[in-house]
Amino acid sequence: MATDYAPSTREHLPRRHRVPAVLRAPFEARAWRELLYVLLSLPLGIVGFTFAVTTLSLGAGLLVTFIGIPVLAAGLMTLRGLGSVERTRARALLGLDVEAPRPVRGAKPGPMSWIGAVLKSGVSWRHLLYGFLHMPWAIFSFTVAVVFWSVGLAGVTYPLYGWAAPDDSGISLYSDRDGAVYLDTPLTILLTFSVGVVVLLAAPWVTRGLVSVDRLAVAGLLGASALDHRVSELESDRGVVVDTAAADLRRIERDLHDGAQARLVALAMDLGLAKEKLAQDPDAAAKMVDEAHGEVKVALQELRDLARGIHPAVLTDRGLDAALSAVASRCTVPVQVEVDLPARPAAAIEGIAYFTVSELLQNVSKHAQATRASVDVWETGGRLMLQVSDNGRGGADTSRGSGLAGLGERLDAVDGVLVVDSPTGGPTTITAELPWRG
Repeated sequence: MATDYAPSTREHLPRRHRVPAVLRAPFEARAWRELLYVLLSLPLGIVGFTFAVTTLSLGAGLLVTFIGIPVLAAGLMTLRGLGSVERTRARALLGLDVEAPRPVRGAKPGPMSWIGAVLKSGVSWRHLLYGFLHMPWAIFSFTVAVVFWSVGLAGVTYPLYGWAAPDDSGISLYSDRDGAVYLDTPLTILLTFSVGVVVLLAAPWVTRGLVSVDRLAVAGLLGASALDHRVSELESDRGVVVDTAAADLRRIERDLHDGAQARLVALAMDLGLAKEKLAQDPDAAAKMVDEAHGEVKVALQELRDLARGIHPAVLTDRGLDAALSAVASRCTVPVQVEVDLPARPAAAIEGIAYFTVSELLQNVSKHAQATRASVDVWETGGRLMLQVSDNGRGGADTSRGSGLAGLGERLDAVDGVLVVDSPTGGPTTITAELPWRG
């Protein structure tokens, strides 16, 4: 498996603004998107609360009859539809991408199985809870956000419209029987403007704090459950395993067809020619048999290499220490192998660890331009740790569809992790973590 060792790439640092963030915030699109989210939350919260109350009260009230069960299921599905609207709104206005829950599927065909699946789904009841909680919070956040933005904008623009008050007295800030306070002097106008600037500068940050609660609510109540995430991961891992197995079968077929099979066909032809010449020219026949003998040795070596690539016998018989030492001996640079394991892990994990180190050492031989390498294997916290290091030129990268990306996918299929530390100029350290499963 080839790994791309790329030349150095320039890291793009975020552009620095000359204007501080606190002064930019009211004029950024993000602030207005978050304000729009808060403003839309109130009507949508009322709709969701209405559906939640109607669903629970009507469904519970009709439970004494059979009608209550399908009514409750239909209401829960409606709330799931509203949850989809909320996730779309959060994605568009807040940049929050929440994975949608898995669709409800009954264990058996038929409406009763589907109704049972809806009622047993924790996701459905989380959507109901969101419908109850969202409206009170939407009222609070709507009120706070509107007050901050309206007071801020009104104060900042007061010098522009204050003159329009009757009798040029300005707007009344306070009044009772004893008198009134008007914002009509230059000092009060300046103070009003200053307060407006402060409130307007604070408004985007207050709104951002409010929508942070919405972020938590949407992600926690309207997203996929932990079980859904796990099922999705397993489905993805299953696809990777199937693709990997298919690729391995194609590799074995190709190696057999282009290697040992081709040699054996040529060997059969050579032996046939030698048989024909045996009576007429024994010396030539003996020479051809001798050449055929050499071809047999080469074919046997190729078959041994192929068998070693499928699953080496030394790994089964003697474990990782001996198997990795054998791999290291075939590397083009000196490799120091250190294996410290209290016992042998599961056979499948042991095989994956062997092939991971084999691929990484192959990369060292082909691409790293190193003069030495090392392999360390140990167990910690119920995890099998592998670390392959070399003093080569570095630049190994998993983000460009390289061989390391494929290796990382294989490890991920068994809940493993691949971490690459390979700065340009080296050295390179690649660490793999696998479950022990002994």
